[in-house]
Amino acid sequence: MSALRVLFLAHSFPRYAGDAAGSFLLHLATALAAQDVEVQVVAPSAPGLLPFEAIAAIPVHRFRYAPQSWERLAYTGNMAAEVQGSVTGKLAMLGYLLSGTGAAGRVMRAWRPHVLHAHWWFPGGLTALLPQRRFGVPMVTTMHGSDVRLAVGTGAAHPIMRHVLGRSAAVTTVSTWLAEQVRRIAPSVHSLVEPMPVATDLFSPAAGARERLLFVGRLNQQKGIAELVDALARTRTAVGLDVIGDGPDRAALEARATSLGVAERIHWHGALPQPSVVPFYQRAIATIMPGRDEGLGLVAVEAQLCETPVIAYASGGTVDTVENGATGFLVSPGDIDGLAKAIDVLVGEPATAVAFGRRGRAAMLSRFAPDAVAGRYAAIYRQVTAG
Repeated sequence: MSALRVLFLAHSFPRYAGDAAGSFLLHLATALAAQDVEVQVVAPSAPGLLPFEAIAAIPVHRFRYAPQSWERLAYTGNMAAEVQGSVTGKLAMLGYLLSGTGAAGRVMRAWRPHVLHAHWWFPGGLTALLPQRRFGVPMVTTMHGSDVRLAVGTGAAHPIMRHVLGRSAAVTTVSTWLAEQVRRIAPSVHSLVEPMPVATDLFSPAAGARERLLFVGRLNQQKGIAELVDALARTRTAVGLDVIGDGPDRAALEARATSLGVAERIHWHGALPQPSVVPFYQRAIATIMPGRDEGLGLVAVEAQLCETPVIAYASGGTVDTVENGATGFLVSPGDIDGLAKAIDVLVGEPATAVAFGRRGRAAMLSRFAPDAVAGRYAAIYRQVTAG
């Protein structure tokens, strides 16, 4: 029996080995090979990228969608802000939808996949609609978080989202929170909760001292880093914090840290490739995630795979990955004193932190190992092709 061919459509996919952007899609694509599933990817271009290349043996077709100076919609996590904030962003998005649709059609004509897998209903699902109709193959749509937040905050998007999901043979979300949001917007759509995989071989514990806290993510309001800076100023101990990530709020955050007297306790490392982040997880007392409405919160999974407990707001998909009082602490969103107290507990009770970390790794291995996730998605692909 020949392999099942699946075409991924995504606005974020690793640009090079070790790139964090869309890395979970690469983990899924490579793990699917063991399930006799071949994957190719259609993704947007960015400066320095080739029109066609293989990343970890996965063929990737990149499409241009605007003048190079306008191609800022993908890979940086600020697509919505770019589109809402300027005319050039809106024109770039129009170009994205047209060029992405054309690129998907060209690859489908040449390769003839059995399944289209659209990652994020917007924009991936929209670019899949015309090729899916033309070639008559089933479509699977997976929602990762930012696309659902867009629909929740923009009522005009609801009928478009319902149309994309209605054309999908299967719909998946990466957390129960996302599934609940989808159900409110599209009550007739049944979505399966199927998270993406994590590189369990890359994220692993290591011996050594754990002396600092860690934050990994975009430096913006949604990730809640400003509230973490506030909480750091309220802790009983002068524990330090490593911050990995870039974003529009960095200058304001540094000024905030200075005004609160904690600037010397914070090290700003900028964005780092995934392999470089692992040692920070391995050395952290705890990873702090004060973000709201996370689609899943892969940082929590990566941290726990390194036996690092997580302190997070009880919001979004993070409640699926952190067991309060067992693998970390969940704090009510906005409770800065609660964040500070949870930090003090894990800093002051190393044995508790170690126990949380060990339980967390065992739990994450059972749910997010690439082979297990790939097996579940391969079953979905075969079900929709049979149907």
